[in-house]
Amino acid sequence: MEQNQELALAWEFIENTGTHLFLTGKAGTGKTTFLRKLKAESPKRMIVLAPTGIAAINAGGVTIHSFFQLPFAPYVPETSFNADGKASYRFRFGKEKLNIMRSIDLLVIDEISMVRADLLDAIDNVLRRFRDRTKPFGGVQLLMIGDLQQLSPVVKEDEWQLLGRFYDTPYFFSSHALKQTEYCTIELQKVYRQSDGDFLELLNRIRENRCDKAVLDALNRRYIPDFHPRKEDGYIRLVTHNYQAQRINEHELEQLPGRVYTYRATIDGKFPEYSYPTDELLELKKNAQIMFVKNDTSGEHRYYNGMIGEVTDISQQGIVVRTLENPQPFVLQEEEWANAKYVLDEETKEITEDIEGTFKQYPVKLAWAITIHKSQGLTFDRAVIDASASFAHGQAYVALSRCRTLEGVVLSAPLSERAIINDEAVEAFTLKARDSRPDAMRVHTLQQAYFLELLTGLFDFFPLEQSLRRYVRLIDEHLYKLYPKQLASYKEVVEQVHEKVVMVGQKFKQQYTRLVGASADYMTDQHLQERIHQATLYFGEQLQPLEELRQNLILQSDNKELKKKLRDAADELVESILQKTGLLKFVGQEGFHTAPYLKQKALLSIADPQQAAGKQAAKGRQKTAAGGGKADMPADILHPELYNRLVAWRNAEAGKQGMPVYTVLQQKAILGISNLLPTDEASLLCIPYMGKKGVEKHGDAILEMVKAYRREQGMPDDALSLD
Repeated sequence: MEQNQELALAWEFIENTGTHLFLTGKAGTGKTTFLRKLKAESPKRMIVLAPTGIAAINAGGVTIHSFFQLPFAPYVPETSFNADGKASYRFRFGKEKLNIMRSIDLLVIDEISMVRADLLDAIDNVLRRFRDRTKPFGGVQLLMIGDLQQLSPVVKEDEWQLLGRFYDTPYFFSSHALKQTEYCTIELQKVYRQSDGDFLELLNRIRENRCDKAVLDALNRRYIPDFHPRKEDGYIRLVTHNYQAQRINEHELEQLPGRVYTYRATIDGKFPEYSYPTDELLELKKNAQIMFVKNDTSGEHRYYNGMIGEVTDISQQGIVVRTLENPQPFVLQEEEWANAKYVLDEETKEITEDIEGTFKQYPVKLAWAITIHKSQGLTFDRAVIDASASFAHGQAYVALSRCRTLEGVVLSAPLSERAIINDEAVEAFTLKARDSRPDAMRVHTLQQAYFLELLTGLFDFFPLEQSLRRYVRLIDEHLYKLYPKQLASYKEVVEQVHEKVVMVGQKFKQQYTRLVGASADYMTDQHLQERIHQATLYFGEQLQPLEELRQNLILQSDNKELKKKLRDAADELVESILQKTGLLKFVGQEGFHTAPYLKQKALLSIADPQQAAGKQAAKGRQKTAAGGGKADMPADILHPELYNRLVAWRNAEAGKQGMPVYTVLQQKAILGISNLLPTDEASLLCIPYMGKKGVEKHGDAILEMVKAYRREQGMPDDALSLD
């Protein structure tokens, strides 16, 4: 693969840039092989998706609809799947799925030719919602793999009546989101499937809509009327419709003497029917022609996906087969396919595949005939092709390009110009896309831009400042009377972060941008790395007040709506603080290098802010219990230990009565009691939000707690205390 210029360029592009890539090429140019290598060796965190169940199983991924939980209805841009106005679609992702979406670097979509434009925009909608709203596809890099000259998207007439108002074509390249972002195209040129130069030229002329009379004449020389191949030649018939393939296979099976043996697949767990790799109920006879639907996993390389074979012996206990390439019979073993979903490993924090279900069956199917659609991705030595009734763009090309040689092709009917269907929109896009092929200089420029983009993300503190201001604004608008001192200290932190962090970060951007641009080898430039190191030390120190603020967040309120807003704002702030300080510390220790930085960023992006806040609160309680003061209390609470006792008592009382906590004792009243330490009913009545009924009902219990606390602190029982 390293000797292939285009494949090497594609690898360099994906590994070292953040720009989207459309990887295309003729049938048999190594697109699938490239994807396997990428999954096995790339340091980027990725998921692999495909538009259909079979394509997803073949690519070792999952379907687009299942991963993003999308309905099969058309997606109208800037809506929530509610084009009819009657129902809207709500995304309900679990924590694990959200963490995966937020931490991936690369989203691979295989068989992109079959992906409709509105589906790509639906993906953009979800990723923006849960990653970065300001960037197409939430800022994740796309690798789109496929051949637009092969199978096209399925769009029903009524669906296109709706979508046609928003899209030029149903193809992925008409996606609004894709048009808003930069992407490059790399077209693989070297064909590994065919080595016959004349046949390759014919296929290329069909691909490029240059199919003239000379091309048709050359192809139609392979038309052999009433062709009846010998069984041992192993021809497979490619047809346009499912019913044709089924009828041919059933007829041929009936013609064979002997008993039909039936083998039922073993299905465990969740494995949807549309993803079955072969028949659930497999019917075979001795001498039946079969096609293998999986590569041999025994290590003996006896067969591969698409190879033609024959059943030589059969019983209910097993099947003996042979292939055309190796006439030596062997006992066929069942194979297992996995239906996987992506999960996050709690220990390693790596994205792994969790097996939801398995499908176990003999890896063959009857193969006197299959549809052209199901032949995509397969390779045959000999095929009888019935493409005269082609009804879709690329169908004839897919059928012909399955074969290694022109001599291996037999046409069951002559091909006419009508059977060679090409979409003008695809042709126009293909010509334009070739102009976006990146050369080595372009890749270098994009690589440098990616390095700068990641570096800018590290030293861009504006999003952190915004999170801080949102949280402080809530306190300022709703709780300023309760926590005036705490609010004042918060505002001081806001100003300090703005002046000493955000503004300095913007000035530093000019410096490192200049250094990157001036260095021939910026990724290993020692001066640049030293400046980055010094910056991490400076900003880490300047962000220390935020760490202290994080330990002293106000989260309590009797108002449920406000309490939720406080919690959400605090979670966002804590997440921002943890990620930024964590990345600064990591880069300060390890230096700034793309691959390890991406991995650390992904790990920090899936940290649980509530868990971090909970751990910090626990530390604060331990510190308070050990006599360490007010670690988990805002500065406006003068007696935090009593405050905690009153909150615990209030919550317990509310639990007993099955009532909201504020009906027992409002938070503002708890704050007043813990600060003023009333010693009798009269002074208790003076507390704001402490009504007469509350005193009558709970006064004795409250005063007893206050008196006990005063005694513990060595205070007199007969006066209000304001300190």
